[in-house]
Amino acid sequence: MSILIIEDNAQLAANVYDYLAACGHLLDAAPDGLSGLHLASSKDYDAILLDWNLPRLDGLTVLRRIRKEAKKKVPIIMLTARDQLADKIDGFESGLDDYLVKPVALPEIEIRLRSVVSRLRQAAAPDDVLVVGDLHFDLRKLQVRRGDRNVAVSRIGRRLLELLMRESPNIVNRSRLERAGWGEIVPDGDLLRSHIYVLRREIDTAADKPLLHTVSGAGYRICENE
Repeated sequence: MSILIIEDNAQLAANVYDYLAACGHLLDAAPDGLSGLHLASSKDYDAILLDWNLPRLDGLTVLRRIRKEAKKKVPIIMLTARDQLADKIDGFESGLDDYLVKPVALPEIEIRLRSVVSRLRQAAAPDDVLVVGDLHFDLRKLQVRRGDRNVAVSRIGRRLLELLMRESPNIVNRSRLERAGWGEIVPDGDLLRSHIYVLRREIDTAADKPLLHTVSGAGYRICENE
């Protein structure tokens, strides 16, 4: 992947740069918001790592200008020490794809980058219909069918179902499902368990065999044979 790092802490930027380069990625770096905005606007990157407290132009302003002026849909992860919920909300409402609070392990940064890039690519060119066994999900029409029966699935349920069907027959862990359903700010309480219960009832009721399976200690998956 080609990645732009916009970070004024020289040591942190160098550490992230070196680690991601060792992982095989192509890197550019900018030490302030204005030069970072110029690079982000003039070049095409697979992802951007963006600090909030930057000289010359703060990270939130850079983010908004990338989205509104440069019209770039590039995945952007905010990497910042700001950990308040209000800051996270401002970031996501301005077009962030992910939010990481410093300090954070370098491998997690790389994993998050891969994740947001993968999600964007899937959204940009989704399959028209996902199929697992006799379960069909038409992504264009947002219609779900099990055999000859149409299934009513909630908005959150459709997000969970799409991820599970795309990954079938692999196991999807809780954190990925929660991000698919609610983004990075997951409501309090075990809402995932509740939505999985409802989704299982919707797609497996009256069917010859269940497709949605719980894998204890690992997550959930959709497959024909458990």
